[in-house]
Amino acid sequence: MVSSARGAALTAARFPAIVTLVGIVEFEVVRTIGAPMEQVFARLADIEGHNDWMPQKGSILRRTQQTSPGEPALGTTYLDETSLGPTPGEVVEFNPPHRLVYHWWDHSKAGKVRLEGWPGYTLEATDPSTTVVRHHAIIHTHGLYRFASPLLRRIAAKERTATMDALKLSFESHGNRE
Repeated sequence: MVSSARGAALTAARFPAIVTLVGIVEFEVVRTIGAPMEQVFARLADIEGHNDWMPQKGSILRRTQQTSPGEPALGTTYLDETSLGPTPGEVVEFNPPHRLVYHWWDHSKAGKVRLEGWPGYTLEATDPSTTVVRHHAIIHTHGLYRFASPLLRRIAAKERTATMDALKLSFESHGNRE
């Protein structure tokens, strides 16, 4: 009988792409935005403000709302209404104006997590009026959803690219309003 560790190693040797890709989706989208870093961070952190600039077409997001009181900060909770159903989340990293990470999850009626994601933003000022935004996203799939990881990666990459393009456009078309 083969030990489970040795069996896993043999499986990984035979099917390296499947073992490393199924269950985890990770990618990065980078945009340069013509606005001060503080303004870009404020727009990303304003959860309900996302409704003003997120794309209306080509996105699964329909509406988002903050579900905890006060200004957005570490631990702030929210609910995204998506074409796939409601998705709760919270702010898990909040370091203005440099870093912001959200954590969302989707669970079954029995309460088991099927999908969860960590869309994060790292901001760097290249000069006082220009910001490079690195959007790094990680998605974990659980249970049978693990087999949908390649499809979910395509959907998420399209969604997150649309988000970054909409963020950039929000500063170009509406100015650097705060």
